[in-house]
Amino acid sequence: MPLSRRSLVAGLGALAPAAVAGSTSAFSSEATPRPPAGAPEAVARDESFWQRVSRQYRVSDDFVNLENGYYGIMSDPVRRTYHDNVDRLNELNSYLLRTTYKPDADRVRARVATAVGGDEDELALTLGGTEALQNLISGYRELRPGDAVMYADLDYPDMQDTMDWLRRRRGVDVVTTTLPEPATKQAVLDTYESALDRHPRTKLLLLSHINNITGLATPVREIVDMARERGVDVIVDAAHSLGQLDFRIEDLGADFVGCSLHKWIGAPLGTGFLYIRRERLDSIEVVFDDESYPPDDIKSRVVSGTRDVASMLSVPAAFDYHDELGGSAIKEARLRYLRNCWVDAVTDVGNVEVLTPPDPAMHGGITGFRITGHTTEEANEAIANDLLDRHGIFVVPKDGPDRGACVRVTPGLYTLREDVDRFGRALRDVAQRFRT
Repeated sequence: MPLSRRSLVAGLGALAPAAVAGSTSAFSSEATPRPPAGAPEAVARDESFWQRVSRQYRVSDDFVNLENGYYGIMSDPVRRTYHDNVDRLNELNSYLLRTTYKPDADRVRARVATAVGGDEDELALTLGGTEALQNLISGYRELRPGDAVMYADLDYPDMQDTMDWLRRRRGVDVVTTTLPEPATKQAVLDTYESALDRHPRTKLLLLSHINNITGLATPVREIVDMARERGVDVIVDAAHSLGQLDFRIEDLGADFVGCSLHKWIGAPLGTGFLYIRRERLDSIEVVFDDESYPPDDIKSRVVSGTRDVASMLSVPAAFDYHDELGGSAIKEARLRYLRNCWVDAVTDVGNVEVLTPPDPAMHGGITGFRITGHTTEEANEAIANDLLDRHGIFVVPKDGPDRGACVRVTPGLYTLREDVDRFGRALRDVAQRFRT
């Protein structure tokens, strides 16, 4: 979403100097705080701990950023590691690329495998979740003319486009399904079961673990098992769930998974990986028949050219920081707590529709809302701009849900309770003024 004209004009003058000086006023390079003893839910409410965490992120003081779904910024330890790696690459130049980078990248891959589950030879590093998922979808070779592929209305737009591309590329039919709103676990399961039964020629299903629009978390394992019983392969989009929810790759049960590392793991931009279960490697084509690696090496399923080596070499630092904060269980509890704070603050506001259910198994930190009667993308852009102009809170409009566009709210690890409380008060005000 673009900043509104008024915000852009007013903000440029303030943000230019703040990017160097003012935004660091609350910044600290102190050691990474260790979480206090206790259950993740108790740690999630310990605001003194999260105050210390927040000081390890360099963010602008000029607005409250509740749009952390696009990019999960680096903590200071990761940022410094990344800068060191940029300097190292610049100093060593092609010598680094031609000598130490490949073994270093293999060590990065091993670190990722240890952290997320799966064996090293089942993972290939990518430029993010989009590249990972597009390579899995476009490279899936088990389709024949007359087969069908399926996706849902809340799946990521680029992935929908790639699934649509299979119609021309593979001669298959493309079928879509609409996720229920409001959703429950059983309603989601019933939706997929009904769709698969109505389309028995389906061979491939795209499934978002957490979608990027409303934040709904799906019961992936049950849907994967349901699909497998019907001879349907599943490609799981875990770009938003890795690091936001507490799970390991094997928990999903899927043979094919795409993940981002620059979202909830907090690695530099341009980092991710794809997972292919070892026994299913032949089901994904070698990219463009590239011969850089043998066909039995999963790295042959990703050909990115010269990538940002400094970003990739900084991935272990992001996992180190992730672990020092207590891992995914504590992140999940904190992000869900922040989400619940603002949702609870507007439960009595009749025209605010919260698009993820209260069931904790059905959401993490991301949640979309809609103000009743405002269903176009333009209307939701106006709501988001109003929140920025009047309240200094940055959120983003999203199109795609069957019942109309919405606004997505995404706290980050540096977000404090006072930030989401401020948003809750602002949303009450906006809901009153946008009442139809």
